[in-house]
Order: sequence, then structure tokens, then C-alpha cells
Amino acid sequence: MRPSARPALAWIAAALTALASPAALAAAPRTGAPSPPAAHTDPLDSPRWEDMRKSFFADVAVVFDERVKVSGPAVAEDSLNVPVNVDASALPGVEELIVFADFNPIVKALRFEPGAAQPRLGFRIKLQQSSPVRAAARTADGVWHVGGAWITATGGGCTLPSVGSGSPEWQERLNEVNGKLWPRVDGGERLRMRIIHPMDTGLAAGIPAFHIEDIVIADAEGRTLSRIQPLEPVSENPSFTLDLRAAAPGARLHVAGRDNNGNRIDAWVTR
Repeated sequence: MRPSARPALAWIAAALTALASPAALAAAPRTGAPSPPAAHTDPLDSPRWEDMRKSFFADVAVVFDERVKVSGPAVAEDSLNVPVNVDASALPGVEELIVFADFNPIVKALRFEPGAAQPRLGFRIKLQQSSPVRAAARTADGVWHVGGAWITATGGGCTLPSVGSGSPEWQERLNEVNGKLWPRVDGGERLRMRIIHPMDTGLAAGIPAFHIEDIVIADAEGRTLSRIQPLEPVSENPSFTLDLRAAAPGARLHVAGRDNNGNRIDAWVTR
């Protein structure tokens, strides 16, 4: 062997030894093994997630969190009335919830301040097409925790006129509240209520936006317990289910609010 070849062979041997070391083997990618997802990767793989992040969380901390659960039908039978349940009760210190659908023309559907209620809410929304429906829960430290689910829909829910807008009856019953309280085994109360309102999105030809924009739930002494701020994508004659942490004094709640035309909501709900 020529002397000049020995340094080259020595270099190759050293390189092979380094590659065979435990540290190098641990760092080397395994053929066919998936790489772990980045911390910011959307688990629903929506091409609109980055737009959602910029719209709602541009200057704040946001994390995907399995403790924020969104449930609904895998396939919606009626795009005007898609039942959705949001539950962030496994997450401590929730102060605010927002719900939005990536592919709706009006993305944000609702804001909820649970207050004296559990951070969970059942309601119905309109979907324009198949979309991730997401809930984001803000905790006391200012971090937004996001969960969601894909819901397949036939489409058109946001651009169709409401059924009520074509009937004179809604004018007589506008903002009428039908509701009831049930005692819970944990000592709290479950509130279910329905409010008569067309909830028009403004996207149907010739029909302006007309929707409830604020609902405040208070006890018999006038203390605010929870607040719901629905927007156009919430379904016509919206219904809400929420769980109060403690029984209401006298099992009687006051429901007050308004729509975007200034029409008032004012009703009492009892057992």
C-alpha cells in the first residue's frame, strides 16, 4: 500500500466509527418512520388554520389542547342546523370561549363567558360547507387552548334565508324565550333555553343581517352568572344548554339581551 493512501483510510475509519456511535444512531433519521409533528401543526390539517391564527391569536399564545373538545355529527343532515357541543371543563381557569368554523364566510360563530357556569355549551350553527369547527378557551394566564372537529356538510347554510324570515309569526314572537332549569346530581343546575329569532346572516339576497348579539344570564338577585354573544352563524331560533356550578337562589334565572337592531330580550326561567 502506498503511504499516501494511509491518511485517507484512517479518515474513513474514523468517520465510520463516529456514525456507529449511539449518539449518531439516535440522531439519524429512520427510513419510513414519520417525523414528529411540530408544536404548531394543526391536528385537523386545515389549509386555513394560519388565517385563523392570524385573525384570532396573532399577538397571543395559542396551543392545541385535547382537553378542549368539540363534538358534532360526522355528517350534518341539515346545514342550517348543525348541533355542536363544546366542552373545556377539563381545563382549569377558563375565562372565555370562542367558536369558529374555518370555511364559513362568517367565521366566528359565538363568544361565551362561562362565569358561574361550567365552560361547556351546547348550541346549533350554520355551515356553508364542510369545515373544521373549533373552540378556543382562554385561561387566566392569557393562553388560548384550541380544540376542534371536522364536520361534513352539504353546504349553503350561511347563504340561505331563514325559515322564519318568510313568516309573519316571528314578528309577534321575536325574542320570546322558552326555557327550563333542571337540578343536577352535582348540586348545580342545567339551563336549556330557546329564543325565537330568525338569525339572518345578511348573505341571502335582499335580507339584511339580523341576529341576537348579547345574552346575559343573571340570578334572582341580579348578579351576572354567564354571558353568551351569538353571531350570524348561530342557527335560527337558537337554543343553548349550559350547566351552572351551583343552584340558582330560588331556582329562578333572568335572561336578558338584545339583537343587532336593538330589540330587547327579557324573560325569567324557572324549574
